[in-house]
Amino acid sequence: MGHSHSHVDESSLSRPELRRRKAMRRRAVVLLSWILVPLAVLTIVAMVFMWPNADSVPAQTGNPYAAAPGASIDSGKVVRTVTEDCSLNTGGSPGTSCFVAFAAVEGKGEVPVLISPDIVQTRGVHTGDTIRYLNLSELSAVTGVEANGPQYVFMDFVRTFPMGLLAVLYAVVVVAVARWRGFRAIVGLAGAFGLLAWFILPALSQGQPPMLVALVGSSAIMFGVLYFAHGFSARTSTALLGTLFGLGVTAGLAWWAVDAAALAGHSGEYGYQLLNMTQGMSLSGMILCGLVISGLGVLNDVTITQSSAVWELYELAPNTSTRELFTSAMRIGRDHIASTVYTIAFAYAGSAIPVLLMVSLFDQQLLLALTGSELAEEIVRILVGSIGLVLAIPVTTAVAVAVVKATGRPQAQSVQDSPDAVHGEAAGHKVLDGV
Repeated sequence: MGHSHSHVDESSLSRPELRRRKAMRRRAVVLLSWILVPLAVLTIVAMVFMWPNADSVPAQTGNPYAAAPGASIDSGKVVRTVTEDCSLNTGGSPGTSCFVAFAAVEGKGEVPVLISPDIVQTRGVHTGDTIRYLNLSELSAVTGVEANGPQYVFMDFVRTFPMGLLAVLYAVVVVAVARWRGFRAIVGLAGAFGLLAWFILPALSQGQPPMLVALVGSSAIMFGVLYFAHGFSARTSTALLGTLFGLGVTAGLAWWAVDAAALAGHSGEYGYQLLNMTQGMSLSGMILCGLVISGLGVLNDVTITQSSAVWELYELAPNTSTRELFTSAMRIGRDHIASTVYTIAFAYAGSAIPVLLMVSLFDQQLLLALTGSELAEEIVRILVGSIGLVLAIPVTTAVAVAVVKATGRPQAQSVQDSPDAVHGEAAGHKVLDGV
């Protein structure tokens, strides 16, 4: 697994002490390898056996945005918008008002696109927007049926440029601040989404056990992302070990909570569509897998930060005893726990604002609203993810302290002979023996 690099001078140490220190560092690396290498091999073997078979993947259904014969989906840039009588350009009922966006289309000039009232009442359509619309102007020529009503109907906005710009800006900012490590993190993130698309989702659609899919897929993502972004070192291995522990706790709690809280997965708008498209895939299993994967990012964040905190504290005060080092690191960890719990809760609350607003308008008791099908899944997701996150921090800290005591380098031989240093090193041996 490699080892961390320290900047403390070892030139004053005797040869026996240097040999003893190197032996301790090798021992720490070996101990981490004994745990992580079998887990990595097990993950790879499980992925090989569970890798989706192309022949058994459910057949893809038609494109939900495909048009019928004689119709097409086109795009154009809005050059002007008006509110006019529906019978003028859109073929609607006379005497009613319609909001029409005139879109410029190459070879066709301007076409009048009818905008639905819900779009008008929310964001609206403005000059300069690029929109996609359903073109029914050739429908009668192909089918022989005279089309009644509007010939051009708004479908959606074209968001390629703003979303692409945000993605490029995000990458530039990350690389500018984090430099080479930030670049590797972005590449690792792309690989993680590739694994999600090529392994986790197809395996779920084939009916593979959701718990195994979640554990194997999440473990593979964490092995790849952590080592690729942070390099092979004892520090990274310690964070990975804490992450896998938190992942296991989260998976166990999720498995219990999905059944105990009766999360059936039917409350979402895509539940029944998934049942029909995948020939009876377990929606509760899909929720279980989602509960595990949703906590990966925050879990990875706290474990790598906690591991780094232990190393930095040790390098600032290399003669700190094991107990003091653990206590100091846990003070940082407790602050991180408090802030991260808020992060998880508000992240989920922000994504569920429409549901929260809808539930708040219902005339019902607060307890019924919180435990109803609309909010139960999100609340269980927050609680399960937070428990796994909180428990991962002391475990990561304990492992990091044990490893850093084994891989760290004392400042001077005279300090090693002090009572506090001897006591701290003895404690380090005891903790290391328990890793």
